[in-house]
Amino acid sequence: MSHPAEDAPDCAGSAAPAELPTKQVMEGAGEILRALAAPVRIAIVLQLQEGPRCVHELVEALDATQPLISQHLRVLKSAGVVRGDRAGREVLYQLIDDHLAHIVIDAVAHAEEQSGADR
Repeated sequence: MSHPAEDAPDCAGSAAPAELPTKQVMEGAGEILRALAAPVRIAIVLQLQEGPRCVHELVEALDATQPLISQHLRVLKSAGVVRGDRAGREVLYQLIDDHLAHIVIDAVAHAEEQSGADR
């Protein structure tokens, strides 16, 4: 009869530890990931990935209320995910950069793969 410790892989000779970013950079990454953690905010990022949108366009596309969309936009804006530029009476929201859309797209693709594997 073998013991679980005997069946465990040997860690000797494994690769050197990965070099980590600074604590400040990791905290910033954590803040971005927390901001992206709500389904409505994921949907907003997916919409903005297609191009800038006004609040009323997001309200219509996501079938949500204006106060709810505005609240989520504030979270995304404070985390540096989106920015708002005034265009007359409207504010056009857009992603700060494409990295953020890729994070969301990859997470959604992974979740779709997982849900397919669970069937």
